[in-house]
Amino acid sequence: MLTMDRFDFKGHRAIVRVDLNVPLDADGRITDDTRARAIVPTVRKIIADGGSAVLMSHLGRPKGKVVPAMSLRPVAEHL
Repeated sequence: MLTMDRFDFKGHRAIVRVDLNVPLDADGRITDDTRARAIVPTVRKIIADGGSAVLMSHLGRPKGKVVPAMSLRPVAEHL
């Protein structure tokens, strides 16, 4: 079985579905970045191989509406 540890990402773009549903305080600051830190080894492996990582996630369940409080921007900046 081919796992990502044995795959060479050089020249490839990897779409990675990640769980970045992290808790935020009232000011939009991350209060626990455990989930964000957990994806770092995966992203580093892809980049170290010479690939690029496209991360897909969501924050909360806004039911199809744009809800600024559920923006992933603070998480992206943190990463």
